[in-house]
Amino acid sequence: MKALALCLSLLLVMTACKQKPSQTSKEFLDKANKELKKEGHMASIASWIQANFITDDTTRLSSEYNARYSEMATAYAVDSKNYVGKTDDEKRMLHLMLGVLSVPSPKDKNKNQELSLLKSELESAYGSGKYCKDKDNCKGLEELEDIIKDSKNPDELLDAWNGWRTVAAPLKEKYQRTVELGNEGARELGFKDMADLWRSNYDMPPAEFEKELDRIWSEVKPFYEQLHCFVRGKLNEKYGDSVVSKTGPIPAHLLGNMWAQSWDNLVDLVGVDPSQSVDITKLLKAANYDSKKMVKTAENFFVSLGMPKLPETFYERSLFDKPRDREVVCHASAWHVDMEEDVRIKMCIKIDEDSFRTIHHELGHIYYYLAYKSLPPLYQASANDGFHEALGDTIELSITGKYLNDINLLQSGSVQQDEINTLLRMALGKVAFLPFGLMIDKWRWQVFDGRVQPAQYNQAWWDLRTQYQGVKAPNERPADAFDPGAKYHIPAYTPYSRYFLAHILQFQFHRALCKTAGHTGPLHECSIFNNKPAGEKLFAMMKMGASKPWPQALAAVTGSEQMDASALREYFAPLEKWLVEKNQGQKCGW
Repeated sequence: MKALALCLSLLLVMTACKQKPSQTSKEFLDKANKELKKEGHMASIASWIQANFITDDTTRLSSEYNARYSEMATAYAVDSKNYVGKTDDEKRMLHLMLGVLSVPSPKDKNKNQELSLLKSELESAYGSGKYCKDKDNCKGLEELEDIIKDSKNPDELLDAWNGWRTVAAPLKEKYQRTVELGNEGARELGFKDMADLWRSNYDMPPAEFEKELDRIWSEVKPFYEQLHCFVRGKLNEKYGDSVVSKTGPIPAHLLGNMWAQSWDNLVDLVGVDPSQSVDITKLLKAANYDSKKMVKTAENFFVSLGMPKLPETFYERSLFDKPRDREVVCHASAWHVDMEEDVRIKMCIKIDEDSFRTIHHELGHIYYYLAYKSLPPLYQASANDGFHEALGDTIELSITGKYLNDINLLQSGSVQQDEINTLLRMALGKVAFLPFGLMIDKWRWQVFDGRVQPAQYNQAWWDLRTQYQGVKAPNERPADAFDPGAKYHIPAYTPYSRYFLAHILQFQFHRALCKTAGHTGPLHECSIFNNKPAGEKLFAMMKMGASKPWPQALAAVTGSEQMDASALREYFAPLEKWLVEKNQGQKCGW
């Protein structure tokens, strides 16, 4: 009797004496795919409304629908452990079900609702945040970003940099609580914590994935150090030893970006000659581009590869321009609202090069969504999340002088481009980003697994930024600072390793597609625009979604199942050689 009572007790908590499932694995998965798609559709609509009309009511609406979806997804993830799966498809879907949520909710209904509300509040606070010197002088993120981008006054830069981080400081307590609740949910799914869960989504053991990232970083670190050395020297020439030294880390407010994640706004300061480069912003304005024409141009790129035109609803439902009458989250994003053909982008488009490139990137997401829309919802994702980001970036690599000429934006021969100028501009964006893309999740994994406690959040953040980026805070940080929260992807709980992987994968994709297209010149001169064989190979991989392990998807385009940085080094080889020569006599590193 005692044994029976114990067995019944354990049965109630799903740890032993499991009841035989009343349905097969296939029936369970079919039902899960159907219901998650339906509930996810409503959660996406609510999130869309909240992101485009930031109010207390829309925040609560989004919170309610996302709580419902999270509760359902968590319940299915817990139940999935009762099934084994008879086919490779069933086994893969059961594994993917465990990673549906980046922040899994605890089974407790009240905690689930608490977590959903906290997440909505964090994102809303970020989207509507303003730095106010006084009640009549408030600036949002866009205005502060413009200062960081354009000003060369170190005091003005420091004020804007510090100002945005006052918006982040109040988020710390709520963020800490979401970590506690998310870890509880992850443990209920059988993971040690959220770090273990996040690293499990890459078709390899979690610990091996972190080692894989370190291996790839070791391949590109020598090149990054040369770029860092060159930029630091130029900043020292501009601002002097009292602002930035000739050795050591670079103060973060001087790098032309609010988070020092890319340095492409320093092109003039580091000696890029505008007369030797294409000014895409100037070309767009001279050709009277508006936001819709910019989107249409990007759409035409994908159509030229043999992909279909976008649904009319895309243009009817997307947000292209910042409204004047309300607060919106301007951070560019792509949406697959119904897991079918309701696809949208949300961004506040400016008529400049950055928006032009970003639109091409975001449509990469959109076309990926459309490519795999016929797959079961659990397969409606990229092979790994780095693939999704890499696809749009791959298209960006084809925004060359030839492409601009092909779309009649640039007259052939009107600009004599210099190879080093062109590659340096690119490296300030893509190569400078790599260590930032790596350290974001390294910080989060340490927070999630407890190695970094709340009192250490900020110090650990800057320790990693110095270790990987060679960047430091420009002044002593306040005791209550929460500088990680000043980066959208932290309060929004968007995993970030995908961006590091994307910056590696895009060059692998680009090299392989250029070979398919028959390109024979330098890799940085290749554009696959209007090449249907390259488009066919790319679209075939996109259609796979998450149905196969990522090494198989990678091989479908590149012929190799291993990620590596050799294509990136090949792309920038002339620049790397030039930097080494320029840095002779300098003490590189930090």
